[in-house]
Amino acid sequence: MPSTAAQIMTRDVISVGPSTPVPQIAALLVKHAISAVPVIDAQGHLLGMVSEGDLVRPVTAEMQKRREWWLEMLAEGESLAPEFIDYISQNKRTATDLMTHEVITAPTTATMEELAGLLDKHHVKRVPIMEGRRVVGIVSRANIIRNLASNSKG
Repeated sequence: MPSTAAQIMTRDVISVGPSTPVPQIAALLVKHAISAVPVIDAQGHLLGMVSEGDLVRPVTAEMQKRREWWLEMLAEGESLAPEFIDYISQNKRTATDLMTHEVITAPTTATMEELAGLLDKHHVKRVPIMEGRRVVGIVSRANIIRNLASNSKG
């Protein structure tokens, strides 16, 4: 009998709310040694996902803005806008600002082969496992590899 998402998923899902600040999301990823978290509303409904990649993109964008500012300063001698100084000195963004809205998900009945296919087809590292609109678990590449390893011990 093939393994299903319900059998191999991680049930204790680390998640964040839509207003969770970016630095808090980064701290959760580091603390739990994970690379993404689902964004879930108060009713447990999936709103999106925030991954390491989502956190890195704004940093590179800020670096580009600072570079553009330096070029502008050298070319024209203009002063930096107070709003921009505030923007780069404080990270006020939240999960809602950075999350991927279109999340690939699977039901608890999905087989390991179906899950592996989703990960491969959509180039994602994990899929939230859903019962209706509620997240009940998550399956990552590591869950699939662990399952393959445990099945080979027989």
